[in-house]
Amino acid sequence: MDDELSDREKDVVKLICQEFTNNEIAEKLFISPRTVESHRQRIVEKIGAKNTVGIVIYAIINNIHPLERI
Repeated sequence: MDDELSDREKDVVKLICQEFTNNEIAEKLFISPRTVESHRQRIVEKIGAKNTVGIVIYAIINNIHPLERI
């Protein structure tokens, strides 16, 4: 199911899961914060999430981001 996200969208999801802000994600991926916002919006639309928590849950379920024990 995660193949519906582009590689760049998966990169954004991974960084969201690591609690980076849009500005921090933009710096890490060498893109503008506005582009991060666009990616975030497309991700939400593609996976049917309502918010960031939905993105994180999707990432864990689809093995985009591992669930680590603390």
